[in-house]
Amino acid sequence: MKSIVAKALFSSHSYTEYRKLVADLLLEGKSTGNEQSESLTNYSKLNEARMNRLEKTIQISEDVILKLQHLDNHYIWLVISEGWCGDAAQILPILNKMALASEKKIDLRIVLRDENDELMSQYLTNGGKAIPKVIVICKEAGIVRADWGPRPEGATELMAKHKREVGPIDEKIKTDLQLWYLADKGNSVQEELVQIMENIKYNRL
Repeated sequence: MKSIVAKALFSSHSYTEYRKLVADLLLEGKSTGNEQSESLTNYSKLNEARMNRLEKTIQISEDVILKLQHLDNHYIWLVISEGWCGDAAQILPILNKMALASEKKIDLRIVLRDENDELMSQYLTNGGKAIPKVIVICKEAGIVRADWGPRPEGATELMAKHKREVGPIDEKIKTDLQLWYLADKGNSVQEELVQIMENIKYNRL
């Protein structure tokens, strides 16, 4: 395992620990990350509400559960995130439910982007530090097998279309993205990650 990944794992959080970390900072009027601002704190508050709702409503399909439970090896999903990130708030509750449904085949661990710049630099998206980023590590072999993120394909296409036709990220695309996630109900994240895990299982990666 690369020393950068191993170092990040050593300081990583469980899903429950991550939720508590973000919640405790909000009690102090802060968000995670190096930059502190009222807008980032407000995004973190909004994301807390989203994650609470998703934890109650997201359902993992039976097909996905079976595939996860029949993986040949055990894996770590190391996720790079921040409390203010809207995409992370939409995706992390799904990853947590998938890991729980896998019957310990998957161990979900989370690290903060700004505290792990060296790791983030290894998993850039088009040269940018886009999050969340899921790094798939085989526990038995101790190697990184794949990565995924920062968004499902449909959400990525929506964002790309907006940038082509409108330009910079604005409130409209943030709203449109939220509506996309609501309509998708977590299905794309489940399908895309299961496909990655299946590809690893059958040595296609």
